[in-house]
Formats: sequence, structure tokens, C-alpha cells
Amino acid sequence: MTRIGILVYDGFDLIDAGGPYEVFLTAARLQQRAGEDAGFEVALVSPGGADAVAFGGMTLTALGAAEEAGPFDVVVIPGTIDVAAAAGDPRIAAAVAALVSGAGLTTSVCTGSFLLARGGILAGLPATTHWEDVADLAREEVADAVAGMRWVDAGDVVTSGGLTSGIHMALHVVARVAGVDLAHATARQLDMDWSASPER
Repeated sequence: MTRIGILVYDGFDLIDAGGPYEVFLTAARLQQRAGEDAGFEVALVSPGGADAVAFGGMTLTALGAAEEAGPFDVVVIPGTIDVAAAAGDPRIAAAVAALVSGAGLTTSVCTGSFLLARGGILAGLPATTHWEDVADLAREEVADAVAGMRWVDAGDVVTSGGLTSGIHMALHVVARVAGVDLAHATARQLDMDWSASPER
């Protein structure tokens, strides 16, 4: 069983968390449909287990505490419109650090890469983010801020581009963990075009 921990926090972009959430749940459902055990378990966590209000106002409740819910095999750090506010929040920084410290694979969606960068997690690694923010990411401690890619796989860390790129990245994680056939089947079930290539 691959345990997935998805961080949510005030101001996060809903699709950044919800897209990967649906990918992993759908992959598990397809495994069960095929008579196999579900290979993915997904948990939503927040700093201290507090309610999290997404950009636009949707509130998520009954969340696990990020500092206590791990370790997870895969961690997803979603992005936000207000990067400065999120990156300057010590509670979010502590939650990211706690999740990453026990994770086998750390991923980010959109501007979630900045939360990883501010925690020193992207130091010396190539990474990507939303196309509008690649130039800003280049000023962080990354080896290369990559444009024009849906995701960048740097081994133990995978970053993805803006918003729906997180869905593509999550399918890539499914392919890494459970095989490309399941990733393609999951994309088909989600009724979306997906390529195993990260190029747009």
C-alpha cells in the first residue's frame, strides 16, 4: 500500500490538491475493479489538523495533523495564489518539513515548489512551477528552473507546472509506483489525454 499525504492550508489552490487526490483514488478503484488490492491510500492533512480554507472560500474540515499523520510514501504540496503569505507562514513551513522528512517521494504542484524551495528541499535540483513563475523560481536555490514541462522528475522530488499539470504529475507517480498501464487506465477513466512524456 502506497500512502499519499496531501497538504492543504489556508489559501491553497483546490485543483492542486483535488486533482492528484482524484488520480490516486481512481487508480486504487481500478485496481479493486480488477480484483486486486487497492494500492493507494490518500489522506488530507493540514498544519496542526486545522480547517483549511481554499482560494475562493471552500473549507475543508476533519483533517489530519501534518506533523503527526506520517510517514507517507508520497507527499503532495499544492500551490497558492499568495506565495509570499504561504512561504512566510511558519506553521506551513513546519508542516512541509514534517511531511518531507518521512516521505519516500516528495511532489509539488504549481507554486507549491516555492514552499519546497524555501525549506531547502530543492537545493541543487531542477524544478518547475507555473509558467508565470518560472523566472521567480530561478531565483531560488534550484539547479535549473525548467519551463515548458508538465513535471520535472529529480528522483526523490517531482515538481509540476501550473494547476492541471498536477494531474499529469500524479499520473506519472502512479506510473512510477504501479506501472504505466495503470497510469494510462486511470487517465482514461478520468477522461483526459495523458502522455508519459513530461513535455507539453
